[in-house]
Amino acid sequence: MKLPNGITGFYNSKVNTPPPQVDWRQFKQLCFDVAIRSGGKVIDFKSPRYTENFYYAQVKILDNQFYILLNEHFPYLAFASVVEFGNIKFIDEPFIYEQFSPFYQVLKSVELNAPFNQNLVKPTELNNAELEQISYWKPETIGQLIFNYWD
Repeated sequence: MKLPNGITGFYNSKVNTPPPQVDWRQFKQLCFDVAIRSGGKVIDFKSPRYTENFYYAQVKILDNQFYILLNEHFPYLAFASVVEFGNIKFIDEPFIYEQFSPFYQVLKSVELNAPFNQNLVKPTELNNAELEQISYWKPETIGQLIFNYWD
């Protein structure tokens, strides 16, 4: 999987431009629309705080409660059964996958749970600030890199 420069949210302001920002309003509206059309509801919506690099909505659809996550900087979307500091359990939600895929790159749990190997990252993909954070936090999976709680 190609990891775009800035995916973690870290950059050196003297060397790099800030990573782009996704349209969180569109994401929030889509979460509400998809939930309602699917006979469910949005229980909660959270914006990234100091330690997070992702937005997420907690939804309940057909007695199934889960989370929809969106990276703050790139249109990478995922589903999870648990979202806690340092603990995200990625799942697949094929029922609503196609409703988000026209807008975002919806990542499957097999991609997100794949082992992360820093040695396979091309030097041109991630910036030095990201590489430093990776060395410190030592993510074990691709998902821990794309959706992180690093400060």
